[in-house]
Amino acid sequence: MSRFNIADEFFPELEHFGHWEIFKGIERPWDVLAKIEDYLLATFPAKKANGLPSGIKQMKGADEFLICTAPVVLKKDLVFKPLKIVIGAGTKIEPTALIKGPTIIGKNCDIRHGAYLRGGLLCGDTCTLGHTTEIKNSVIMNHSEMGHFNYIGDCVIGSYVNLGAGTKLANLKFRAAAAKMKVSFPEISFLLDGKKVKTGRSKLGAVIGDHCELGCNSVTSPAVLLGHECWVMPNMTVTSGYYKPKTFLRP
Repeated sequence: MSRFNIADEFFPELEHFGHWEIFKGIERPWDVLAKIEDYLLATFPAKKANGLPSGIKQMKGADEFLICTAPVVLKKDLVFKPLKIVIGAGTKIEPTALIKGPTIIGKNCDIRHGAYLRGGLLCGDTCTLGHTTEIKNSVIMNHSEMGHFNYIGDCVIGSYVNLGAGTKLANLKFRAAAAKMKVSFPEISFLLDGKKVKTGRSKLGAVIGDHCELGCNSVTSPAVLLGHECWVMPNMTVTSGYYKPKTFLRP
């Protein structure tokens, strides 16, 4: 099976995600990752720009980003076009949070101390992007929480997902010495019904369906696909592959 019913198998709450259109024409859920940057850039012309609130500063130099220097609660949408960053009204931002563009974050989110948002982020409403949590090139839907010491790279995360403290969603395969010397990143693949599925990506984290629970210090290998309502017990490493909805995974 190289095609998936994305709504039925992974994201039954998809219609409530404000950016559901990004999934149009997608048959494999991870293929949405290739659309993120174009979608973000196409969205910005329709947004009316405004200035930075007190407590948020633009940092310039070899790299450019926004950094929070004092606690902020946004009274209106923050639209900062120079870095292509939008953050919805009602969102709380704590000092030392660092945000790169292009990024869209929804309303009433919680961006905590030390969050490192590296760009290419499309996030829904009422999400927690937590303390020392690093996120890049990912879609996160509504009401999902990654509150403590998490890594999310090249991932698609549904609604009402909870990542326990220390959960890491790995996005890069081990590489042999020759690949490292050539700065080569092999394509990630996984087995499905005994057949090899090529993902077309050299970096791919996890697809996490709606209402999934991942316990503290769990780790997903590259190309883990969890259907909706899966549970992963703490301290477990999940191997690459597809897991049907409501799968219970324990060591």
